[in-house]
Amino acid sequence: MSDELKGHRVAIDAIDERIVQLLNERASHARSIGELKGGAPAYRPEREAEVLRHVSAVGNGPLAPERVAAIYAEIMSACRALEQPMAVAYLGPEGTFSEMAMFKHFGHGVQGLPAVSIDEVFRRLEARAVHSAVVPVENSTEGAIGRTLDLLLTTPLKICGEVVLRVRQNLLAKSGDPHLSSYARVYSHAQSLGQCQSWLTQNLPAAERVPVSSNAEAARRAAVEPDACAIGPELAAERYGLAVVARSIEDDPRNMTRFLVLGWDEAGPTGRDRTSIVMSAANRPGAMHELISPFAHHGVSMSRIESRPARTGQWEYLFYVDVEGHLSEPRVAQALAEITQKAPFLKVFGSYPAADF
Repeated sequence: MSDELKGHRVAIDAIDERIVQLLNERASHARSIGELKGGAPAYRPEREAEVLRHVSAVGNGPLAPERVAAIYAEIMSACRALEQPMAVAYLGPEGTFSEMAMFKHFGHGVQGLPAVSIDEVFRRLEARAVHSAVVPVENSTEGAIGRTLDLLLTTPLKICGEVVLRVRQNLLAKSGDPHLSSYARVYSHAQSLGQCQSWLTQNLPAAERVPVSSNAEAARRAAVEPDACAIGPELAAERYGLAVVARSIEDDPRNMTRFLVLGWDEAGPTGRDRTSIVMSAANRPGAMHELISPFAHHGVSMSRIESRPARTGQWEYLFYVDVEGHLSEPRVAQALAEITQKAPFLKVFGSYPAADF
């Protein structure tokens, strides 16, 4: 071993010792904060967002800001667990993108509880069987998750955070055989099949495409059928003992899925927030323009608008809208106050820190 290499390793060992000492010092403060809170929730989304943004901004490399944020998400997760153990419901089973989104947001210091459906995720949190929940709401390729939008209409829960996950789809199989012609069936969730249509047509034209309830279920089936494969994340391959036959087979390399973090408490302002609402418009010309004009008047930017049938049987629609800013900001509050006077129906789902990574 060269003296230069040895010198670097000695320096790293010394740095690691200081890091561990500082981590334990941080953890002691976290535990003391938990005692001072007297049972108040340990998870404060606005505070955690502020910490992640701060540590991502102060670094000057070589670690990229998103890597620093990922490391600190785990540090905060471990410290939060000292304040209060947390259980989080997500759309299961294990090995899904929803589980990945949960760990990205909360870290591995929480107990993840998979649910069989989006309805069950909502029910568990509404029954206070868990502290928080994570549900998918939209995909950049396949669009909105209708069931999530429908359930938000009637739930008393609040949106207190969001997670944006880069979706990398992979072809998984038990055998790991690189000869794609050996696979007679490909299992996956319908959305994932849709996200990989072109690749499948080009590379697996003869294979039967079988939609199942989740990518994890697809992986489970592929694990027991030698002539089958599955589409899903690497996490599913790890959980079900599969090999990755082909990586990143999604048609759109910018494929992203957005998830909502649900809870009972309102998130405070951070300076970079989003507010989500749903509203209806009167059935007359110009009604929709009247509804959204207060946003422009008060300088509030809309980042998303989605229409969905109101299920009244009268061709009426609901409009799901995301705007930049927090409900506590005067410009947002004033715009919503004006809209409330014009909209037959309006519900605020919550204001929460906007996802940065």
